[in-house]
Amino acid sequence: MESRETKRGAGKLEAAEPRNKLPHLAPSLSTDPALYSGPFPFYRRPSELGCFSLDAQRQYHGDARALRYYSPPPTNGPGPNFDLRDGYPDRYQPRDEEVREGLDHLLRWLLEHQGQLEGGPGWLAGAIVTWRGHLTKLLTTPYERQEGWQLAASRFQGTLYLSEVETPAARAQRLARPPLLRELMYMGYKFEQYMCADKPGGSPDPSGEVNTNVAFCSVLRSRLGNYPLLFSGEVDCVDHQAPSTQPPACYVELKTSKEMHSHGQWRSFYRHKLLKWWAQSFLPGVPNVVAGFRNPEGFICSLKTFPTMEMFENVRHDRDGWNPSVCMNFCAAFLSFAQSTVVQDDPSLIHLFSWEPGSPVTVSVHRGAPYAFLPTWYVEAMSQDLPSPPKTPSPWD
Repeated sequence: MESRETKRGAGKLEAAEPRNKLPHLAPSLSTDPALYSGPFPFYRRPSELGCFSLDAQRQYHGDARALRYYSPPPTNGPGPNFDLRDGYPDRYQPRDEEVREGLDHLLRWLLEHQGQLEGGPGWLAGAIVTWRGHLTKLLTTPYERQEGWQLAASRFQGTLYLSEVETPAARAQRLARPPLLRELMYMGYKFEQYMCADKPGGSPDPSGEVNTNVAFCSVLRSRLGNYPLLFSGEVDCVDHQAPSTQPPACYVELKTSKEMHSHGQWRSFYRHKLLKWWAQSFLPGVPNVVAGFRNPEGFICSLKTFPTMEMFENVRHDRDGWNPSVCMNFCAAFLSFAQSTVVQDDPSLIHLFSWEPGSPVTVSVHRGAPYAFLPTWYVEAMSQDLPSPPKTPSPWD
């Protein structure tokens, strides 16, 4: 779903739009983990500002209608034995990945709620607005060895917006996705169907269609170092029996992985997959990841809960493992780099941050298409001189 990039692909993309490319910027940012091994930076506990839902036609609704409820099988019964291939491809409606949504859904939520969030002049002007998935990618960068990325950045009314770019290389990879990988993607969504109900205390109904247009998204605020963050991410389900009913502490992330039978397989799992699970859940404050382990026939044979705050313990003594401090320090360094680089307030001016494993993060500057991502309706609405809304406590206090 999220784009990847290679340097060769970047060259093709920039060559395709030479008239809109401005002179290349010299600064760059190293991703060497050794540079970011200091103390863990300040990260404010994330709090939920609101939510929105996307329906089966991918239409936006400013409510929680798409929220599902965690409903695992009894722990004292037989193994789950979920058939993840059931319904594929007949009862599968995948999202149209040709539609590039950018930040549009989050921007609509922000536009609808800017009045309620107002706590004085300038609070939004100091923030960074993006998707949780983009921040996840930054956290894992110091340890990523295969897939690069590109992030477009634009400053508007003081706020820094970050939106990922799909490049020709990433697009080619997506269009050439092999049948097995497409089926594995379906299996992940099917697992959610087996584990979630439509109402608290309800039972899952795995007989229905798997429609990946449907999504429930939480909108959160936090702060990394000196940088206020407003970001949104998809939530799999809520546990109504969780110790805390306050979001995001009641949310649960659901994952699948292949069964493992050797120490080497587990070690690789902890080094690579668990890093991504940790980054994805730590950022929004989701306390637990529930994993279903599948056999070669596509059946879930066992479930295991991984508390987010305990994941690092699996690699703490592994010389080739990952370190949360490195991840967060690099993310903070990138945000500082982006804030100091993108200084001109102009929604049509885009700074494109590009990275490939083994290289530093570099920047190029572009104007307008194809990189501009803040929609006209958002820019115009935010630019209007609207009456001052009622004063409410600042969400940043």
